[in-house]
Amino acid sequence: MRVLLVDDEEQLVSTLAERLAFRGIQANWATSSTAALELIETESFDLAILDVKMPKISGLELKKRLHVLRPAMKFIFLTGHGSEDDFNIGTAEAGKDFYLVKPVKIESLLEKMNEVMQQGDGK
Repeated sequence: MRVLLVDDEEQLVSTLAERLAFRGIQANWATSSTAALELIETESFDLAILDVKMPKISGLELKKRLHVLRPAMKFIFLTGHGSEDDFNIGTAEAGKDFYLVKPVKIESLLEKMNEVMQQGDGK
């Protein structure tokens, strides 16, 4: 499984990538939506884990752009803000996605990753 991690907190994404690598999962990371879009031009990923609130291009908007470029890609959102109800209302237009609240535990992330990869069409 190839994973793209996108969060404007460099320490978070670099640590998550390292922890996933220890478990045999190849993870690249970016600290901006723009950098993620550049990565997707030359690399292929099965799953993108996106922070909801990022400068310039939000995680929700990035998901839409990535889905156009890589329709089979699956998505998980990370959020440090709001309640589950607020999040579900805000992401209803983005389709059925999974999310975790920061700070995220690696075990919870791995569980969600397995769950989303077992889903059908990546929407």
